[in-house]
Amino acid sequence: MNSASRIDPSSLSSLRRSLSGTLLMTGDDGYETARRIHNGMIDKHPSVIARCLGTADVVNALDLATRHGLEVTVRSGGHNVAGRAVCDGGMMVDLSAMKGSHVDPKARTIRVQAGLTWGEFNRETQLHGLGTTGGAVSSTGVAGLTLGGGFGFLMGKYGFTIDNLRSAEVVTAKGKVLHASNEKNGELFWGVRGGGGNFGVVTSFEFALHPVGPMVHGGSIAYPFSQSTELLRVYRELTSSPIDALTVTASLTHSPDGSGQKLAALLVCHCGAPSEAIGSLGSIKAFGTPAADRLGPIPYTALNQMLDASFPKLALNYWKSSFVPELTEDVMAILVGQFARCPSPMSKLILEHFHGAAVRPKPSDTAFPHRDAGYSVLIIAQWRDAADNERNITWAKETFALLEPFTRRSVYSNYMGDDEGPTRVRLAYGENFVRLQKLKDRYDPDNLFRHNQNIPPSDWPKQHNLDRVKTGVLECQP
Repeated sequence: MNSASRIDPSSLSSLRRSLSGTLLMTGDDGYETARRIHNGMIDKHPSVIARCLGTADVVNALDLATRHGLEVTVRSGGHNVAGRAVCDGGMMVDLSAMKGSHVDPKARTIRVQAGLTWGEFNRETQLHGLGTTGGAVSSTGVAGLTLGGGFGFLMGKYGFTIDNLRSAEVVTAKGKVLHASNEKNGELFWGVRGGGGNFGVVTSFEFALHPVGPMVHGGSIAYPFSQSTELLRVYRELTSSPIDALTVTASLTHSPDGSGQKLAALLVCHCGAPSEAIGSLGSIKAFGTPAADRLGPIPYTALNQMLDASFPKLALNYWKSSFVPELTEDVMAILVGQFARCPSPMSKLILEHFHGAAVRPKPSDTAFPHRDAGYSVLIIAQWRDAADNERNITWAKETFALLEPFTRRSVYSNYMGDDEGPTRVRLAYGENFVRLQKLKDRYDPDNLFRHNQNIPPSDWPKQHNLDRVKTGVLECQP
């Protein structure tokens, strides 16, 4: 390691004593588990992992990192496919053990620390028959999903996750602890709702809650792959006159039994009145003879876990994503044709429909700018054996290239991989990029928080930061 960034043992000992959590280094018990994140393609080794239990731990960890020129990454759920939660050589500020939560059922709010997952979030809120838009996979972290925007089963009725965020606690690069809300530090609050972790470490979130569950109507229904085009047409018709309470995702996927059988499926959530839900589910069931039908009354917590087995930890993942305004015959033909030649029995193509409360705000109301009705297209290449890397990545790239003439010039930051360039990053923030960059200049002018879909300061790169990039690794003196 580069000797230009040495830290004497006394500094490390001082940090270790100050933490309520733990400080891990190579060889320590727990280090190997802590450094691995969800995507098995990401295999990096930070020099030090600060496993924080509270905001003061985060402040102390950042203090050591900035004083010694360490690169900083921030881990919450560790689900993000790009793997920006970890780097080689620097410091991982690990929030995954920060799992405190408190529900106020009368005010219909919840405050949570940044390490909570959506499964844990829903477990607490469903005790009171309350919920908010959250991740479709229960092991997804609350923090990462929220900071990028937040798609989920309830978005038609209640908007994206950021539309339900009421306040956040942010630790800046200078170690200041700020409360961000519409009433205080309003511009920072605007920025964290879609601007990712570019402005600081968000240590806690306050959300509005809504009456949801504990039972909703939904689940999944799957058909033989031979009926894919017909099912996608049904999906197009279903989403052409959408109901706010009904959110439907379409997928070309594989049977969960591991057989590799290709299927066309719908994942459904109706969070409204049961009488209305029964009618909506009936219209979906009217199509064809399903290979599997799991539509009906279901606990909201069970719906939130339905996809978990399809996203196993440490599977190899490569994703591409964009938005399409319409589900045209050309788009459907590409999806069906490409899935027919999919090389892995773990891969899938997913269409998420945006409507209702998710598209009513203006693009400038939050940092997340994508408020047009339409569909997100998510290409998920997923496999187990590293020997298959090239053909799976090639399949995803080819599928994306074929779809590109039909897509908007935009992308969801939470679905972006690690190989997307600055042009694509700008597309993720759209017309809000300039305003976000001004916010970056104010709160992180040295770009300490750059291991993300980065919004660089307006004068980046600075020479001293280039030096930091080259030398920002931890080497302890003997």
